[in-house]
Amino acid sequence: MNPTKSSASHTDDSLWSRLLDWQPERRSLWRRLAVALVLTLLAGWLRVVLAPAESGGRFITVSLAVALSAIYGGLAAGIFSTVLSLALVNFLLIPPLFSFAIQDPVEAFWLNLWFLIAQVVVVGAIGWMQRQNLRLRQIGKQAASSQQRFLDTFEFAAAGMSHVSLQGQMLRVNKTFCQMVGYSEAELLRMRFRDFTVADDVAPDESLLARALAGEIDRYSLEKRYIHKDGHLVWAHLTVALVRRAGGVPDYFISVVQDLSALKAAETALRTSERLMRQAQNLAGFASFEADVQNNRFHTLGNSHQRLGLPRADFTGEDMIGAAHPADRDRMAADWKDALQGKRPYNTTYRTRITGQDRWFSVRAEFERDAEGKAIRAFGVSQDITDRKRSELEIRRLNASLEHRIQERTRELKDAYDELESYSYAVAHDLRSPLRIINGFAQALEEDSQELTPSSRAHLDRIKGASLKMGQLIDGLLALAQYGRGEMQRKPVDLGALAQHMLEELASAEPGRSVTWEIEPGLLVQADPALMDALMQNLLHNAWKYSALKKDAHIRVFARAVDGQTHYCVSDNGAGFDMARAGKLFQPFHRLHLPHEFSGLGIGLATVRRIVLRHGGALQAESTPGAGATFCFTIPDEPNSTPPSGH
Repeated sequence: MNPTKSSASHTDDSLWSRLLDWQPERRSLWRRLAVALVLTLLAGWLRVVLAPAESGGRFITVSLAVALSAIYGGLAAGIFSTVLSLALVNFLLIPPLFSFAIQDPVEAFWLNLWFLIAQVVVVGAIGWMQRQNLRLRQIGKQAASSQQRFLDTFEFAAAGMSHVSLQGQMLRVNKTFCQMVGYSEAELLRMRFRDFTVADDVAPDESLLARALAGEIDRYSLEKRYIHKDGHLVWAHLTVALVRRAGGVPDYFISVVQDLSALKAAETALRTSERLMRQAQNLAGFASFEADVQNNRFHTLGNSHQRLGLPRADFTGEDMIGAAHPADRDRMAADWKDALQGKRPYNTTYRTRITGQDRWFSVRAEFERDAEGKAIRAFGVSQDITDRKRSELEIRRLNASLEHRIQERTRELKDAYDELESYSYAVAHDLRSPLRIINGFAQALEEDSQELTPSSRAHLDRIKGASLKMGQLIDGLLALAQYGRGEMQRKPVDLGALAQHMLEELASAEPGRSVTWEIEPGLLVQADPALMDALMQNLLHNAWKYSALKKDAHIRVFARAVDGQTHYCVSDNGAGFDMARAGKLFQPFHRLHLPHEFSGLGIGLATVRRIVLRHGGALQAESTPGAGATFCFTIPDEPNSTPPSGH
């Protein structure tokens, strides 16, 4: 191709296009008339300059001016140029020149008439052509606009659209369809619709296509599945219409595809939900119903009446009242009336007599109300709770029986405990007399028999020591029994004051020892004063005793918070003990140290534990051998019905 020639051709086409697209109406009338005036005067002047023509030749130049004026300015400019041309020709070119005197009027008349007719025809033709051209341009623009709207509608439609050949070849596809199936436009235009349709759905589609081609139907719709490019299925609603050429010859198919994947997923989810709901209702014994409040009629949903054991799905309020147990009818009617008036929710239980058996139901309902708040419809669920009610009644019976048995066993245990306490007290008390006799005779024998051998005296000393030890054990038993009996009277007790007084007494009894102590102020508890006195005496006596081997013995009385509860503690830096053996620490007469190391009966910590348990508290011990021990206890403000276990 010659670029120069191409450029010239393009210029000519562009100039010709502009000439064809010329619209005189876009210019003002005065401007068009002015151009016509200039062109006409210029033509007249050229005619005079070049050479005045004879006869009709004098009209040639101005005819061109008239045509140009009509082309530029339209009909008005053409007529104006024609009239002006007649004046110029008769004034400038007909002798005598520069005058309107005419030598041959007949000739002038015919020449001017033919010129006028010719120019009117030319100007009219030019005007008609311009109007036709304008109309064609308008029609072309409308057609282009219509085509663009069609293309936009096709391309940007919310539904997938395609043109398909009679053989199933994709001819045109829009963006929505491309997105729906995952292929690009170029890929789809190389494919047939069978290539991305599920195999089982091809035959129904082709069968309908054949019927359309045979003239049986013009269009059809069906649901089908496409195979997305990534492999998953796309459910779609397909509508196909056959387009025919002139004469009724089939041309191509137009397909409109609506994506149903979300709808199908929702339908599947809904079916699954309904199935699960039915299963859940069946498992839980639920039955759903709706009520027409104004007509006092009820209708069970989803065959719920079968689950309730009712003979039919529809029944009246009177039927419901009639089926209720006589003892529950008034309450059932009152509950429904209050719920209708909005006084309280409808959530009740009642018995019904169905097939001759009493059955319990739990019923709940929500109401739909009008603008005035009047109930017009209700939706509710009912659950058969007969088995649960029977279980509750059985549990109540068993609880009553168990409570009675517990009370009997508690009474028996209390009687046995009181009897054991009394027996222990009596035994301990009665053992004192034989011990006094044994000790008295041993002392008398020692005093009366001055000639006893050292071996015999040693035997007497052992008898006296054993009787003394047994007396101490009996005293411990009596004290332990005493702390487990009697009525407690809770009063405010200052543990710090008790500790200060007791430590001062211990220091006075052993002035030779150097012991320091630290007592935290404000250690107030609500407890029995006598029992708290015994508790602190045992703990402080142990701390004093087991720190005897320390030169810098130190005893501390304090409180600490653990899990929101106050623990009162007594600690020392004495001998301590092994925590692996702490299980026997609070058992009566069990000691973790040998008798020759520290004296004692092993009754003190057992007494402390019994006092703490009587107050509903707990006792704990912490220790490291050689680094002292810490004993902490709790005293709740209100004792528990069952004291917690502790060590």
